[in-house]
Amino acid sequence: MRTDLPACTGIDNIAEAITLLELNNWDLVAAINGVIPQENGILQSQAGIYGPLGQTEAADAAAGSAAPPPSTSSSSSSPLSSSTPAFCPASISSRQIVERQPRMLNFRVEYRQRSVDLVMEEGSTVGGIKQILETELGVPVSKMQLKGWKTGDISDSTVLRSLHLPKNNSLYVLTPEIAPCASTSKDSALQESLSQNFLLIISHRETKKDYNLNFPGSRTIQEVKRNISDLINIPVRHQQWEGWPVSASDDSMTLAGSGISYPCHHLSVCRKSPPNSQEPTEECADVHMVSDSEGDDFEDASEFGVDDSEMFGMGSSTCRKAPMMPENSENEADALLHFTAEFSSRYGENHPMFYIGTLEAASQEAFYGKARDRKLLAIYLHNDDSVLSNVFCSQMMCADSIVSYLSQNFIMWAWDVTKEANKARLLTMCTRHFGSVVTQTIRTYKTDQFPLLLIVMGKRTSNEVLNVIQGNTTVDELMMRLMGAMEIFTAQQQEDIKDEDEREARETVKREQDEAYRLSLEADRKKREAQEREEAEQVRLERMRKEQEEEKEAIRLSLEQTLPPEPSEDSGKQISKLRIRTPSGEFVERRFLGSCKLQVLFDFVASKGYPFEEFKLLTTFPRRNITQLDPGSTLLDAKLFPQETLFLEAKE
Repeated sequence: MRTDLPACTGIDNIAEAITLLELNNWDLVAAINGVIPQENGILQSQAGIYGPLGQTEAADAAAGSAAPPPSTSSSSSSPLSSSTPAFCPASISSRQIVERQPRMLNFRVEYRQRSVDLVMEEGSTVGGIKQILETELGVPVSKMQLKGWKTGDISDSTVLRSLHLPKNNSLYVLTPEIAPCASTSKDSALQESLSQNFLLIISHRETKKDYNLNFPGSRTIQEVKRNISDLINIPVRHQQWEGWPVSASDDSMTLAGSGISYPCHHLSVCRKSPPNSQEPTEECADVHMVSDSEGDDFEDASEFGVDDSEMFGMGSSTCRKAPMMPENSENEADALLHFTAEFSSRYGENHPMFYIGTLEAASQEAFYGKARDRKLLAIYLHNDDSVLSNVFCSQMMCADSIVSYLSQNFIMWAWDVTKEANKARLLTMCTRHFGSVVTQTIRTYKTDQFPLLLIVMGKRTSNEVLNVIQGNTTVDELMMRLMGAMEIFTAQQQEDIKDEDEREARETVKREQDEAYRLSLEADRKKREAQEREEAEQVRLERMRKEQEEEKEAIRLSLEQTLPPEPSEDSGKQISKLRIRTPSGEFVERRFLGSCKLQVLFDFVASKGYPFEEFKLLTTFPRRNITQLDPGSTLLDAKLFPQETLFLEAKE
């Protein structure tokens, strides 16, 4: 099947066509559908595209037959606009369903001396990455900490799409609970450095002031630059540093891996001064002049406050100036630095501060954060071939009111579309971040309608282009349109702030309820534990009491069995009759031989439940403590003959 993307989409630039195919994994149908989106993701039927063809003709067209396309007279019935190229029957089936290819993300994960390369769908979760790493590295997910994310808190359930990641990403795994092997001493040193604190002594060369800042080793160089920008009031893109080691080649590197000195490292920073404008390397080039037909749009150039020569980019010298942006620059940040420097060289330092970084990074800073901190994104598209560029930049973009208003309320990002390669790259970026509609809108503007100022607002599900401001405007009109966009944004922002505050209030109430519930459970647990301890103590005491009673009973029975038999009164021997009153008031009587020892008397009393250790045996009158006498003496010796009344009393 012959595939001709330019013929089917109207894209004349080959580089742009190739880039579009690469974004769609060389799927022609998906690439065409991305440029000209169809309803419900299905391409329109051949009858809808080519006019009222019969079923036989549509089938022949879908099969790649040589049937000629319909005449232009039937184009009015086509659902596509007149500016949209028709589809070729030889390249696309009329009933083919276009399925969007999921965006794939590349991850390089470092762990000690190992690295793992992963390719994940954008719809995957962070937990899915950890599960794959568990298989590859043999590290349990529960002991794995995945670091290197550019955003805030990340959980295992976080979807990669919500992080707005670039295509290529670098992460590293920390396992503080797993001791490193002896063979991984270098990785162990890096792991230890990540947890160490580095003292950075940063000198601000302009104010001659030093800042002593402590950062953990896991902090990135970019985070350090952002923190110092709050102190010295110099944005990161305008900072010029000295003192970083050669190994610190990427701002996404951690301090531990950047090679700085530990525990203290000296740095210096100042505001970056734009380089001098480049001298033109070519001879004077022809200046683009508008045709008679184009001149109607710009008849009265005096409304801009400039003469004709200034409006058309001609001053004292008619030589073409150095390009605003180098062609085919690999690094977007470097291209924007060059753009800012050239803009300052041409039109002066009083201009909006352009964001130095990718369009994705600018979108994240503008749209993704606290609702109160969000801003509108203003995308300035410059074209040196347009006669309006010079007057728009010098009179509009450098006006004090415009500069102040843009700086306070917008994140400003710029790009130069003078070169076709740079324009194709911009269209690719816009397709990725804002969709094909915005890309098609930019493509429809002619060169003499540039420069353009796109006002983009971030919404919950997608980004919306509120306004496209062309170069043929005035300061007052530009300010009015910016203020109109701000009114729309402010209304949306107030709703977002309200929703965010309500959500935070709900979360606060939930946290307070959870805390109260936790405290209640803790109090119940302590009360239950105290009750259980008290019951256990009672059980223990009861068991001890029973054991003591059982022991006493065993001793009593043993003593009772060892007592000599009670003698009879007519035995003819000396009999001592003793009457003993217990503490309860009862009396116990028994006869003993006068020759019995006192120990027998003590054993008899103990057998009745009154052990010698707890009770003392006393005579009535005169009061004597019998238990203090020698247990080996007889009753006769103790003068307990022939009878005596005794009483028991508990020992103190």
